[in-house]
Amino acid sequence: MAKKIKLGLLGCGTVGTGVLKVLQENYHDIRAKIGNDIEVSKVLVRNLNKKRDFNGDVVFTDNIDDILNDESIDIVVELLGGIHPAREYMLKAMENGKHVVTANKDVLAQFGRDMFDAAEKHDVDFMFEASVAGGIPIITPLKQCLTANKITELIGIVNGTTNYMLTKMTEQGMDYDTALARAQAKGYAEADPTADVSGLDAARKAAILSSIAFNTRVSLEDVKVEGITNITPEDITYAKELGYIIKLLAIAKHTEDGIDVRVHPTFIDKDHPLASVRNVFNAIFIHGNAVGDTMFYGKGAGERPTASAVLADIIDVARDMGKDRFGKIRCTCYEEKKLCPPDKVLSGYYIRLLVEDKPGVLGAIATAFGESNVSLYSVIQKRRVGEFSEIVAITHNVNNNQIEDLKVRLNNLDVVHEISNIIRVVMSQEA
Repeated sequence: MAKKIKLGLLGCGTVGTGVLKVLQENYHDIRAKIGNDIEVSKVLVRNLNKKRDFNGDVVFTDNIDDILNDESIDIVVELLGGIHPAREYMLKAMENGKHVVTANKDVLAQFGRDMFDAAEKHDVDFMFEASVAGGIPIITPLKQCLTANKITELIGIVNGTTNYMLTKMTEQGMDYDTALARAQAKGYAEADPTADVSGLDAARKAAILSSIAFNTRVSLEDVKVEGITNITPEDITYAKELGYIIKLLAIAKHTEDGIDVRVHPTFIDKDHPLASVRNVFNAIFIHGNAVGDTMFYGKGAGERPTASAVLADIIDVARDMGKDRFGKIRCTCYEEKKLCPPDKVLSGYYIRLLVEDKPGVLGAIATAFGESNVSLYSVIQKRRVGEFSEIVAITHNVNNNQIEDLKVRLNNLDVVHEISNIIRVVMSQEA
């Protein structure tokens, strides 16, 4: 009889509890798919006295050595989150010959190379499907199903908190603070939402996805990041009037000039497939030279969706164990591609200005745009704000240097009271 596969679970929070529940509920089918018995042997927790939302027969411990040094445990499932001590625990587990499954985007985005090197050195599996987009299968499709393609573009909504907030701001007219409070009340945002609203969470996922998609190491520091804290109801209203929806997007492009990876609020055409992705749902839109356009959609977080991805990895590792083969798809970053310089990164821009309400203002502003070589797609002037008028301009595609030059010129104009906001636009020909 084959040896029962034993798991050591690090963490029993939302996702850890989900793994225990789904494994228990679907055990018969999971066992049949693996071809062997499987059980959670031990679970690492901080507080042994805390009541758990799980009724199964599981051994809880607050001593990591009980798992890492237990020779009977085959797979360590890391669900602690954060970098330390999760990174050290995973490295030690692989050093001890254990396979590792994780949902940890923080470690992957900053120390992915270390993890893959350790897996290679110790001939174990290292799996991380749940690190991006929760229950949406995206890592495995990029590594396997789409591997014959040259991926040229990846655009995604990969943070449910900000997508929920922007949905409420768009559909119910909420301001930023009200939308954030609603997200926190619903449990979609943490008490400290900084990682989500600043774009950092999405940037970590963008680094992971682009590394796989473009076969080159993209680190967190390579991702240009802007959050949604400056998005106002006025921006939402103008977007709708102009035929756009505002989304926080992770955008990764493989161009002739290099790799461009960024996260920022974006005006996208209301008919773009990503425009209809609402609330906490995530979606990732991918273009490959063979497959063309394809999109992955679903719940990007939560107890059970993320547990689904974690257990899928566990099943893959368990199947490998049954056939005594490991590391069938390890690190795919076999190239070293350069980053695209700022003067080669093109985008349209939405620019909202408060200006003095007097003759000659539009002429002065148009001159500043012309001197910066920024071509205007449209200009509207609709309302007064106190003693000032509000002007909204949409530009054609220009590079970052041109926009920075334009900002300096506009700020130096006496007739410009303030640059209220600048948001990138995916022009219709790019959608």
